[in-house]
Amino acid sequence: MKKNIYRQFGLLITSIFVLIGVLGLSLNFVMNKHEKEQAIEIVPTPSPEVKNYSVQLCMVGDALLHGAVYTDAKQADGTYDFSSMLENVAPIFGNCDLAYYNQETILGGTELGLSSYPRFNSPYEFGDNMVDIGFNLVSTANNHTLDKDEQGVINSLTYWKEKPVVTAGSYLSWEDRDKVNVYEKNGITYAFLAYTYGTNGLVAPLGKEYLVNVYNEKMVVDDVSKVKDMVDVVIVSMHWGQEYTFTPSQEQEHYARLLADAGASIIIGAHPHVIQPVEWIDDTIVFYSLGNFISAQDTLNKRIGMIGGVKINKTVVNGKSVVEITQPEADLIYTYYDGSIRNFKLYLFSQLSDDILSNHESIYEEYIKIITERDDQIRIGGLE
Repeated sequence: MKKNIYRQFGLLITSIFVLIGVLGLSLNFVMNKHEKEQAIEIVPTPSPEVKNYSVQLCMVGDALLHGAVYTDAKQADGTYDFSSMLENVAPIFGNCDLAYYNQETILGGTELGLSSYPRFNSPYEFGDNMVDIGFNLVSTANNHTLDKDEQGVINSLTYWKEKPVVTAGSYLSWEDRDKVNVYEKNGITYAFLAYTYGTNGLVAPLGKEYLVNVYNEKMVVDDVSKVKDMVDVVIVSMHWGQEYTFTPSQEQEHYARLLADAGASIIIGAHPHVIQPVEWIDDTIVFYSLGNFISAQDTLNKRIGMIGGVKINKTVVNGKSVVEITQPEADLIYTYYDGSIRNFKLYLFSQLSDDILSNHESIYEEYIKIITERDDQIRIGGLE
């Protein structure tokens, strides 16, 4: 009987210890689980690293320096000063990160002899004045690039290389022409390319076709394709189209589509000497023609030019970039000169009165319609 009692008592004690062990393990499991849950809960989710960058790009058209323009700028000491002609519009470009124009007439300097139509050559001082007010992107590819032959291009590029300016479209060697140039502004990288349809029958010396980019389909597609993956945006200047027509030609439209498909971000048109519409081709903004910036051409349509602008935005999230072209905008400028073709001065239309240009308000409304003909969402005004 005693053995049974001891046996039962032993089993009871064993059971108690087993139960305590099981409860201990369960409690330990629950506590460990709770601690792990607490550990998971207190680990904060890292915030994405976001960086924002932006560039304001402004643009104007052709600087076509007829003899009347540089004669009006000539000073008593024989130098040239165009600053008074530019002073009304100058403040705009000081607010731009990048400011583009087409130097239609070669800056070959007085040593080559200044000249007007049909084979132009202009004083260096005009470039000085344009740089002074903020211009830093210059196309040197147009139908007048070879007006002073190879020496004109040499003088022009030698001059520009001393300035804080990016040029494109004419070169001093094949190495320079084929080099892939990547530029940076405000954390945004860009390429700048420039081309012309031709050079008024003038031909570069054999083997020196690098002096000016005369475009063809293969050239522009190859150039854009080569650089597009290396930069945030590709800016292309095209000297194209028919002179004095407000409507883009079929060739302009063809090349605009070709460039957009190849990867161009912004296409800036010159040569017609009058303004043409602005439109989007997918994600590419196209300014078909900005018209004249300054010239001594006579009729109203050639004295009204466009100032264009876009905002380039880049957002970087955890190292991945998204780039957008936004806020395309435009306004009009007018080149004034008096009856003796002197006293040149540029005006925004908001600065005009009927004493300077009769019926200027109705003229403004008429020409704005040309800009917005293909996209009525293009913002007008507000650049000053």
